[in-house]
Amino acid sequence: MQETNDLVKNRLAALEEIKKMGINPYPHRFDVTANSAEILSTFKDPADEAETEANKLKIISVAGRIMAIRKMGKASFFQVKDDTGKIQIYIRQNDVGEQLYKLFKLLDIGDIVGVNGFVFRTKMGEVSVHATTFELLTKTIQPLPVVKEETTETGEKIIHDAFADVELRYRQRYIDLIVNDHVKETFVKRTKIIQAIKRTLEGYNFFEVETPTLQSIYGGANARPFITQHNALNIPLYLRISNELYLKRLVVGGFNRVYEFVKDFRNEGIDRTHNPEFTQVEWYQAYGDYNDSMNLFEEVVEKACLAVNSTTKLDYQGTEIDFKSPWKRLKMVDAIAEKNGIDVLNMKKADIIQYMKDKEIDLDPKITHSKGLVIAALFEAT
Repeated sequence: MQETNDLVKNRLAALEEIKKMGINPYPHRFDVTANSAEILSTFKDPADEAETEANKLKIISVAGRIMAIRKMGKASFFQVKDDTGKIQIYIRQNDVGEQLYKLFKLLDIGDIVGVNGFVFRTKMGEVSVHATTFELLTKTIQPLPVVKEETTETGEKIIHDAFADVELRYRQRYIDLIVNDHVKETFVKRTKIIQAIKRTLEGYNFFEVETPTLQSIYGGANARPFITQHNALNIPLYLRISNELYLKRLVVGGFNRVYEFVKDFRNEGIDRTHNPEFTQVEWYQAYGDYNDSMNLFEEVVEKACLAVNSTTKLDYQGTEIDFKSPWKRLKMVDAIAEKNGIDVLNMKKADIIQYMKDKEIDLDPKITHSKGLVIAALFEAT
């Protein structure tokens, strides 16, 4: 904690020095003409590069957060991270001038800068931007956690940092996004999945709608709601636990195919895989049966996989799964028979319960009154 406090004091002192230089440490805008991914892709092959002198005429502007910095004499390097990746910047006092180089010396990891310059390749072969001028866009006060990445003999990457606590990372996702690149990939994949689902549904003329979040009567699922009070009407209202009933009403009203992405709220248990507030999608169509629903669901999942991974195959816990449709289809009782070798339809409920007990399969006593629920529990467990 003392080390962090000292770092904050040093940054505040640097901020005051910057202000004394007559520089605004928080300007309003900066014109960006290129990003790191574009720069790196353009200079991917050294044989395709234009002459260095020609490159110097192509001034580009890139902006991002400083993630690494090597301050030396009158020439230094630092690394900038934008929303597409990272790019190295080479800065020299002779190019930017004494005043700007003094400003550079006051920068820290985490500060946001805008750089104007030309692209070149260093003697070590790294594509970089040679700064001709730069601008401080944000002077940060709080230091970022230090991240160290280690590659094992098997090629596995292990990340050690001061921000490894899972709960802290979930509470401060903005920091997690800055210091851990793979976290952003999860956000991007989630967005691509949603976009792919929407494209697929709209390709079949499904109509996107919005239904009420606050409801006077909650329903559509068996769950405990969050309760609030409508002061003007003096009535209790509930955050929806499901949007099902409103979507069905729209079908009754003449919308033959509807879907909705919603936030639902259930005032129940919480863990890393269950959140009281969560996103779900539901769709309903008239004049179709469960076969149509299965066909559509398979296509939705297949196209979502393609949108995210460019393939329908993925590895899950050492097993390759292919989501390309059509999928193998089994009735629930046939799947149980294939897995367990028993015919539950021709067994008494008590015999199924005894079978589960013999196999040490947990069974909730609250559902033992129903043979169907017992069969469902066996199916899910095996």
